[in-house]
Amino acid sequence: MGEAAMRKILGAGAGLLGAVAAALALYNYRTEFMIDRSSPQPVVTSSASSEAFSFSFFDQPRALPELRFVDGEDHPLTLADFRGRPILLNIWATWCVPCRKEMPALDRLQAAIDKSELLVLPLSIDRQGVPVVRHFYQELGLKALDIYVDQSGKASSALNAVGVPTTLLIDRDGREVGRKVGPAEWDSPEMIALIRDHLGLLSSERKASQ
Repeated sequence: MGEAAMRKILGAGAGLLGAVAAALALYNYRTEFMIDRSSPQPVVTSSASSEAFSFSFFDQPRALPELRFVDGEDHPLTLADFRGRPILLNIWATWCVPCRKEMPALDRLQAAIDKSELLVLPLSIDRQGVPVVRHFYQELGLKALDIYVDQSGKASSALNAVGVPTTLLIDRDGREVGRKVGPAEWDSPEMIALIRDHLGLLSSERKASQ
């Protein structure tokens, strides 16, 4: 092999190594600076004592986008239709294993608290619509929860939900005050007390004494 040919090979190799190094540098830059900035985390001002009950609460209530969905009878609704009472909005799907495990706890939570005081609004993002959700309710024996479905799945992206289940605590003015990503023991005494505290709801014992 001639000297000129060897120089060409070495030059090509150096160019390739330079391109790889530049690509790695660009990847590290995006990972460190761009990805983190595009996914801001809520301000944590309070949480329950156990990770199972952890909830992130914002320093100030946040406005929510308009959400469109239907109930179990295919009647069109928006989140604004429920303004005036606190809401626990749970984004879920029938194919989500953690959702399947926590739905009975949400059902028991709604059975324990009147809907006029706190509405548990489980919003399914199943593409198959109301029928598959109704079958799911029947299969698990859910009685206290109503059916709500966003067949388009737009609610999940509009709320910047990173996955399912994602649950939002919404005040009477329709503003988000807290959020939890992942399942929870919703009917536990600790979680019920946490929800009541941040929504200013009286416990059954305090109401009875008044």
